[in-house]
Amino acid sequence: MHDRDAEFRAYFEARAAVVRRTAFLLCGDWHRAEDLAQTALAKVYAHWGRLDRDGRVDAYVRKVLVRAVIDDARRRGRRPETVVDAVPEVAQAATGVEEAMDVRRALADLPPRQRAAVVLRYWEDLPVAETAAALGCSEGTVKSQVAKGLGSLRRALAPKRTVLREGS
Repeated sequence: MHDRDAEFRAYFEARAAVVRRTAFLLCGDWHRAEDLAQTALAKVYAHWGRLDRDGRVDAYVRKVLVRAVIDDARRRGRRPETVVDAVPEVAQAATGVEEAMDVRRALADLPPRQRAAVVLRYWEDLPVAETAAALGCSEGTVKSQVAKGLGSLRRALAPKRTVLREGS
């Protein structure tokens, strides 16, 4: 039992920050990300003695984390809303921080499985096969979810254009 605890502690110390960051990208909220990472790591600890630790622990943790995020999103039922007092009179050019916030907002608007597919493929840089394993679906489903997610992100992040019709 003691070796198991020491092995898990070493893994936790080395990877907990990465798991939390991935959880944040999947859910868009640091507090929820902390809870989800904790939930995933607790589930991994419960199975630590039975895990095949031949370089596959990260893949298993990602799979547990993605499922926890999707389950959490289902329980919540809807996305949080942002309330503002007033719409600004003039749009301002985005700064680097503002652009990052826009990307995070657009990512948060994706359905949970599309968001998970995009984060795992492009943030975690996983191949399609590993993404499919983490999501528990086929490679074709991953490709479809990523394509839909990227399309939604492109539309959400495209510059807003005003269309003037004749006679306006």
